[in-house]
Amino acid sequence: GTPLGEHDRAINAYSSLVSKAESQFAAGVMKSNYWILILFIVVLLGALVSMATFRSPAVALMPDVTVKPLRSKANAIINLMGTAGGILVLVLGMIFGTGKVANQLMNYTAFVAAVCGIMLVALIVFMLTVKEKKWNAEMLSAQALLDAEEHNGSEIDVEVADQENLNEIADVKVDANEKLSKDKLKSLIFILASVALWFTGYNAITSKYSVYAINVLNTDYNTTLLIAQAAAVIAYIPVGMIAGKLGRKKTILAGIGMLTIAFGGAIFITPSSPSWLMIVLFALAGIAWATINVNSFPMVVELSKGGNIGKYTGYYYTASMAAQVITPILSGAIMDAFGTMSVLFPYGTLFVALSFVTMLFVKHGDSKPQSPKDKLEMLAGADD
Repeated sequence: GTPLGEHDRAINAYSSLVSKAESQFAAGVMKSNYWILILFIVVLLGALVSMATFRSPAVALMPDVTVKPLRSKANAIINLMGTAGGILVLVLGMIFGTGKVANQLMNYTAFVAAVCGIMLVALIVFMLTVKEKKWNAEMLSAQALLDAEEHNGSEIDVEVADQENLNEIADVKVDANEKLSKDKLKSLIFILASVALWFTGYNAITSKYSVYAINVLNTDYNTTLLIAQAAAVIAYIPVGMIAGKLGRKKTILAGIGMLTIAFGGAIFITPSSPSWLMIVLFALAGIAWATINVNSFPMVVELSKGGNIGKYTGYYYTASMAAQVITPILSGAIMDAFGTMSVLFPYGTLFVALSFVTMLFVKHGDSKPQSPKDKLEMLAGADD
């Protein structure tokens, strides 16, 4: 065949795969209504600031009301519900036809209104049902008992401990402002580096796959992403239980290995490949992501003290959100530089594999296997 010319090479660049009709339409609208871009930037900035304002405190509620040995299981429930929300949006996308090539210039007003309505309902339910102060007080008492038992090497009967005893135990807790030891700080840095790396790889795939699926594989992206989300939902609770047996670090490393295999395998998928093959790989990716996500956040807050959980939650989301902001830009630039989207999955595979290396250096924040007896009972009051 003839050598690949610059014109042909550029056709597969990421920026060129965004439909010409979309580009021309946007240029036409901007030419006569430049204020629309300004309004879009303002609204987008407001949305991002709003998300940053509520997301960290909302997730920090989990460690605020859950003792340390149970945080992987509790985080599994958080991720389960988050994934359920993602599935709901994908289902809405299928209903409104957002993934169809013919609908690239569709009006998204009804779709956005439906999503906003669901968020408002969730906010109302949250405000009516969550008893933050009460649940936090119960958790602090239970955690103080666990800490005292571990320190003294003897068990304390929750049933006979009165409030005065609980207060005395709580008073001897380590100061929340105490600095981390050198080894723990090193582990925190490596955990956050791992979080940034696997989000860099994973988010590049999820943010670009819609364009990749339509223009490279000629398929609807909603179905494949829905399969990945569904697989994650199935995996969240079992993964939390497995972490309680094997430890968080080993479980995360297994998840990173599976995600590397899934993204690495997708490199070889072409339009002529069986459709079920990509579904299997994305299902594996969904299970792997659940395995990683359930245990990473608890590892970070495990290093915190009772009064600074919110700060460590902020560390976690700074690392993850920074990666999610940078990687769509970086991956898109690399695809344009190479002139093809074929580098998408190698890019994701590389960064996920690098997170395996950094995770090997983490020595703290792991969970200690606990016997169900008396540990779970310490949370009995929280269910009242």
